[in-house]
Formats: sequence, structure tokens, C-alpha cells
Amino acid sequence: MLCATLLTLASSSQEPAERRRARDLGVIVGTLPTGAQNAITDVPGVMVGHFTLDIGREVHTGATAIIPHAGNVFQDKVPAAVYVGNGFGKLMGSTQVQELGEIETPIVLTNTLCVPRAADAILDYVLAQPGNEQVRSVNAVVGETNDGFLNDIRRRALTPEMVLQAITSAKTGPVQEGAVGAGRGTVCFGFKGGIGTASRSLLDFSRPGSFARAADPASALGTVGVLVQTNYGGNLQVLGVPIDFGLGPEGASHDGSCMIVVATDIPLSDRNLERLAKRALLALGRTGSVVSNGSGDYVIAFSTSESVRRTPDRRRGTHQIADYPNDRMTQLFEAVVEATEEAVYNSLFMAETVQGPSRSVEVLDVPYVLRQLRAAGRLRGG
Repeated sequence: MLCATLLTLASSSQEPAERRRARDLGVIVGTLPTGAQNAITDVPGVMVGHFTLDIGREVHTGATAIIPHAGNVFQDKVPAAVYVGNGFGKLMGSTQVQELGEIETPIVLTNTLCVPRAADAILDYVLAQPGNEQVRSVNAVVGETNDGFLNDIRRRALTPEMVLQAITSAKTGPVQEGAVGAGRGTVCFGFKGGIGTASRSLLDFSRPGSFARAADPASALGTVGVLVQTNYGGNLQVLGVPIDFGLGPEGASHDGSCMIVVATDIPLSDRNLERLAKRALLALGRTGSVVSNGSGDYVIAFSTSESVRRTPDRRRGTHQIADYPNDRMTQLFEAVVEATEEAVYNSLFMAETVQGPSRSVEVLDVPYVLRQLRAAGRLRGG
């Protein structure tokens, strides 16, 4: 067992000292209102847990778990879709999701070489759940980005037991962001990246005063929430303003990867979830990515609505399910683009400098970014 000074379990919701989320600094993305926490956990039932592992300068890695609902996800599967922006990655379990249009396990994000470790943890978790005693096949869903710039990735220090702690510590409410969990060793635009999250409330435009009522989450039609693991590059833009860093930070490139997880409580089919997932990638372009040749950019989208869950009774015979109409999807598209863009900014704004085996990756100079936004007239109240 590792010494407590070497191992950190990031399960609290406390934000890193002196780091603030983008919105708190006046960086307001889009027009739709956020949910109460401005996080993926604003989607009812969704839970997030982190495990962060630091060992000296050599190991900086971790795992982040997203659980669609508090029940037995294997028994009450959720409709889901996967969309691939550029497939230079290792998204375990994606083919069955694409084939059947459903997810039956927690989703875990980690580093490239620890995908099997995360899958082992998911299997242990699912097989041990009451009601799963006869289960003989489990489709574990594991996404990754390569944190080898800051982490001795070949060491594969993360164990299934550590990943299991990310799953079992998952909870609703505020989500810790920045250099935590699966984002501990990642790099974004040459700066310290990590985990970011955001949400948007969906408005009923047929009713007067819908914007005012949406401040109360109970008055919204539903919610779209996003969580990202940022480890990609390009030419950083914030709110459409190119951020000029001169020669740029050391280690900056166009390559890298981004995992995007999208949740909603709107009753969507797996077909419309794929349409929603496609739009999330538009946000990467807004931040300055071109989804490069060497990037693994994936979106996993699911609906938590009980009316569309794939329960045992529904899987045994024909049944009626809710089907959100195509001509009402546009607002969801808007919501997922806004939330994804803001989640990327949060991953940068909330990160902290990490010293790796041979070099450190510094945090984004947020005051410098804010000055450029203010000069461009894009900063609001910050």
C-alpha cells in the first residue's frame, strides 16, 4: 500500500487555491443558462468520482468515473452513442455501444496504458452488484488520453483498486476540476489541462419569461451536462479571441486528444444522442483545435431519462418509449456546444502547475487571457 504522502484520493469538491472557473471571471459562453452547479451532475442522477495518483515527479495520473444513475446500470441500461472526431485513440467498448445504442456500466476515463486496469475495475464493480449474479458478459466503457508528457506512463502505476475507488466515490453535486483524476497529467494547448465540466438548462420558449424561470432548475425542460478530459493542442481561442502567446508555451502542438462525455435527462434515442454528440466537437473548433491527425477525439453521449432506459422488461418484448422530436433538437445542439466550450475553459482555468519526470507544465496565464478578452470587449463583469 502506498504511503499517504505519495497518493492522493481527489474526492472532495474543494477548488484549487486561487483558481476560479471561467464564468466566475466573466468568461460567459453563449446565451443559455447553466444548471445549479454548472456541471454534468446537474443532470439528475449523474455522479462523478476521481482518483488522483502522484508519486514524486515520476507519476501524475488518475481515473475519473461517470455513473449515469444511482441504480444498477447493467440492469437498467441507458441509451447512448459514440461519435469519433479523429480515431487515434483507444475507446474500449465503443463497438457494442455503436451496435446496440446503450451503455451498461460506469464510464471511466484514464491514461492510455491503463485502459485495461480501468476495465478490470469496472468488471469487479458490475459483477459484485446485487442482481448481477448470473452476468457473464459486461461491456466496459473506458476512454483515455495519453499523459506520458507528465507521467511515467510505461510504469502503469494505476491499479484496478484505485480505479474502483473513483467509481465508488462518485457522487452528485459539485465536481472537482483541473489537474485531478484522469486529468492529472494532461496538457492542453501547451498549458496544464485536465478535467472540466459545465451544463446548460433547456428553455421552453413557448412560455413567457422562460429565461427568468430557468434560473430555477425545476422550471427548465431539462439539462445537458458535459465533462471533458483535455489533452489536445492547436491555437488557443477564448470566446473567439485568438490568444497570442508569442512563440507559445514549450510542448505546445496540434496533436493530443480530448474525451467528451455528454449527459442529458431529455428522453433521446441513441440516434439523436449521436446527433448531439457530433455537435460537441464544434466546441473544440471554437477553442482552437483542428482535430489533428494525431488526436483521439471522442464523444460519449447518454440519456438518463427513465422513460428511455433499457430495463429487463423492455428488453424482453416490444414496448413504447418516449421519442423527443427531431425538430426540437436544435436547442440541445446549442446547449452541448456551449457547455463543451465552457468545460474546456474550466479545465484550463482550474488547473495547477505539475512537475513531471523531466519538466513541468505551467498553468494558463489567466490574467493575461482576461486582459486580451477585455481589450476585445468580450469580458462580462469580470
